[in-house]
Amino acid sequence: MEVLGIDVGGSGIKGAPVDIKTGRLLAERYRIKTPKSAEPRPVAEVVDKIARSFNWKGPIGIGFPAPIKSGVAMMAANISPEWVGVNADELFTKVTGCDCTLVNDADAAGLAEMSFGAGRGQAGTVILLTLGTGIGSAIFHSGHLLPNTEFGHLDMKGRDAEHRASDAARQREDLSWKKYARRLNRYLLEMEKLFWPDLFIVGGGISKQSEKFLPLLAIETPIIPAELLNDAGIVGAALAAKP
Repeated sequence: MEVLGIDVGGSGIKGAPVDIKTGRLLAERYRIKTPKSAEPRPVAEVVDKIARSFNWKGPIGIGFPAPIKSGVAMMAANISPEWVGVNADELFTKVTGCDCTLVNDADAAGLAEMSFGAGRGQAGTVILLTLGTGIGSAIFHSGHLLPNTEFGHLDMKGRDAEHRASDAARQREDLSWKKYARRLNRYLLEMEKLFWPDLFIVGGGISKQSEKFLPLLAIETPIIPAELLNDAGIVGAALAAKP
C-alpha cells in the first residue's frame, strides 16, 4: 500500500510516496520552502505542487504543526493564525483533488518511530519529543497514541518550555551544550514527575547531534535518539492516512 506523506514545517514543506508496510520512501523527497505567510491557501497550493510532482492520485497524509481534531486545526503556534478553526482536511482535499488526512506533526513522527524506528517493540509509556523551532510531543502507551499533546507548552520559570529548552532557544541564546543540557534536564525531570515514562525518544534536527547532550543528562528514564530523522514526519503522516 502506497500513501503520499507530506510534512508541513515552518521553513519547508516536503513529501514523498511511502510504502506503509515497510516505512520505506519510494522516491526522493521533494521539498519546497514554506510560503512566508504560511496562510491556508498558499500552503495548500504547495502541497498540491508536491503531489503533482509525483503525479499523485491516491491518499495523502499530512503532518501539520497544530493539534488536529476531526480535520480542524485547533491552534497555530508557528503558522498563520488564519488556520485556527479551518477544516484543513477539506481544504487540502479540495485543492489537491485527493483524499487528505491531517495529523499533528509530532504525532506523525511518533507513529513512524514506534512502527519502524527507535520505539519499535517498546512496551509501557513512550514519549517522543521533537526539539526544533519549538518542542513537539507524542505519547504512547502499549503502542497506542494519545493524540494532540502539547508538552512544549509546560511552564518553565514563567515561560513555555519550548522558549527555554528547544533547539531554537539553544541557538538563539548561543548556549553551550552543557548549559543546554541543564535546561533540557529540568524539563525532562518535570515530564518524569508527571508521566513516569519508560522511554524518551528525542527527535527533530537536534537528534543528529545527540552525542553532544544526551550523555550530559541526569534523569532516571532511558533516553535515546530517534532513528528516522528527517523522514519521520513523512512516514508517520502516510501511516496516519492508511485506509
